[in-house]
Amino acid sequence: MSAQLDAIKLSNAQIAWRAAQDIEDGAYVNLGIGFPEMIAKFQPEGRDVIYHTENGVLGFGAAPAEGEEDWDLINAGKKAVTLKPGAAFFHHADSFAMVRGGHLDLAVLGAYQVAENGDLANWSTGKGGVPAVGGAMDLVHGARRVAVVTDHVTRKGEPKLVQRCSMPLTGLACVTRIYTSLAVVDIENGHFVLREKLLQISFDDLQAVTGAELKVEGDFADLAVPEL
Repeated sequence: MSAQLDAIKLSNAQIAWRAAQDIEDGAYVNLGIGFPEMIAKFQPEGRDVIYHTENGVLGFGAAPAEGEEDWDLINAGKKAVTLKPGAAFFHHADSFAMVRGGHLDLAVLGAYQVAENGDLANWSTGKGGVPAVGGAMDLVHGARRVAVVTDHVTRKGEPKLVQRCSMPLTGLACVTRIYTSLAVVDIENGHFVLREKLLQISFDDLQAVTGAELKVEGDFADLAVPEL
């Protein structure tokens, strides 16, 4: 099954593209360090999204061309950014006041595990892990909505969507939508609800690599993304 999934699953860029399509015009959004940062590259044309970074910038734009970086302008992941008209700088404490005050419409994070009740585990002190949770605990309980982008399974083929998280928790009952390499899944009333899946995988095979029941409410759509 693992080899079959590798042949059909979406790339990280394609997952990020799919997530970007759902971000509303005018939304204030924080993108987690690493994979979620890719979402900003795929903002639909004509849609204005105001991106927030916890190290103190609001309204940053696309990454600069190679060689044109200003290393005084970076996001929380220490990647160079550009500024949009009207961008603002502020103290780290003010940035977290925005988060904790409920001023962000959306936070998008990566995940090690997401439970069917919306619990999120996205940090680890294990080998290669960053030994701190950073601002994620604030984000998942401060943003009005929390989404996750992730592979559907681990490198060992184990489910990332589970009944209960076995890893250290970032937040309780905080995730509402998951964009994976195989599907789009909502969390409603303590259950995973399938919204979209790749045409190349059957529902039964998708369920087999999901660690909790996938409920279906009405029709679900094909998960269609461009080649990137």
